[in-house]
Amino acid sequence: MGENTVLHPDMIRQSVSEALRRLLEQTACRPGDFVVIGCSSSEIIGKQIGSVGSLEAAQAVYDGVMPVLREKGLYLAAQCCEHLNRALVVERAAADAWHLDEVNAVPQMHAGGSFGTVTYQKMESPALVEEVRAVAGMDIGGTLIGMHLKPVAVPVRVGIDHIGEAILILARSRARYIGGERAVYNDALK
Repeated sequence: MGENTVLHPDMIRQSVSEALRRLLEQTACRPGDFVVIGCSSSEIIGKQIGSVGSLEAAQAVYDGVMPVLREKGLYLAAQCCEHLNRALVVERAAADAWHLDEVNAVPQMHAGGSFGTVTYQKMESPALVEEVRAVAGMDIGGTLIGMHLKPVAVPVRVGIDHIGEAILILARSRARYIGGERAVYNDALK
C-alpha cells in the first residue's frame, strides 16, 4: 500500500465495508448484537498509533461500517483509545437495551481518538460505556479490541488485511464448547 491509498476516503470506506461484510458472513449474529470496532486513524495514514489522528480517515471508516451494520440490525460499539480506558461509544438505545451503565466523558481527538470522536458526533444519541460483549470485531491498526469480545474469540481472515496502511485483524465469537468427547454440538453456534 502506498500513500495514494490513505488519501482516498472512498477506498478506505469500501475496504472497511467489504471486510465487515465478509466478517459477518462468518459470524453467528442476531439483530441487536454489538460489533466492536477499534480504529487507529494514525495507523491508516501511515503514522504510529496515537500520534496524529485523522478525522477524514475516521469518517471514512464510520461511513463504511454504518450501512452494513444498519442492514443487519447490529449495534456499533466504537472503541475509544487508551486515554479513555478503551471505553465505547454506542447509541443510547443500545445501552438501554443491554442495560449498560453510562460513563461520563466526551471523546476528543487526543482523548478518545478520531474514530471515537467522529462516532460520538454522528450518532443520534451517543452514550459512552465501559464495556460490551460483542459477537464480532474489527481491529484497525492494533487497538486491542479483545477485551470487548464475547468469549470465545476466533480470528477470521477475509482476504483484506490492511485498511490504508493499518493492519486489519478481524474476529468473531462462538459459544464455548462444553461436555467433552461425547457431547453433540449445535452447528448454528459455531
